[in-house]
Formats: sequence, C-alpha cells, structure tokens
Amino acid sequence: MKTLSHDAFLAEYLAKPENVTAYLNAALQDDDPRVFLLALKHVAQVYGGGMMAVAKKAKLGRESLYKTLSGKRYPKINSINSLLGAMGLAIEIKLKKTKQRKKAVA
Repeated sequence: MKTLSHDAFLAEYLAKPENVTAYLNAALQDDDPRVFLLALKHVAQVYGGGMMAVAKKAKLGRESLYKTLSGKRYPKINSINSLLGAMGLAIEIKLKKTKQRKKAVA
C-alpha cells in the first residue's frame, strides 16, 4: 500500500477542478474564516500554478498575496475575488436548502 505525504495528497487531489471547488466550498462552511484563507492558499499553490503566478494574474504583489492569505487579517472581498478570478474561480451565492423557507418581508 502506497502512502502519500499530506502535501503530495493535496497536490494530487487539487489537480482536479471539481475537487478544488469542493475543497473551497467545504472551507467556506467553517465558522473560522482562516480555514477558507488557508484552503485558498493551498489552491493557489497547487491549482493556481504557484503563489508567484497567482499574484501576477491577480495583479497583487507576492508579499501582499501572502499577507492576504496569512489569516492574520481579513482581506477585502475584492482581493478574494481577484485571487479567485486569477485561478478561473468565483464565489457564488445560493439559497440554503431548508424544509420551510420564511417569506421575505417587503
């Protein structure tokens, strides 16, 4: 039985676009926003072609990108959108599936 290191497994897993979206969507479900930032960093490193490539495509400095994804501060939504766009990804809002939805107040 072959075992993979965490980094090797992640690199293999994130090579498929459907896994990238599942990974990021799962990270968004966590109450701690740093989880999403870490997942976004992993995706940039593997799926995005590396931090330098993503920074260049997103028109961000490399240091700015690292700071954005550090989890020490919360980035602006336009920074997140730039990063995602540089990797061919986007945030999408959808309705939660609930048994009974409350009617919107006009």
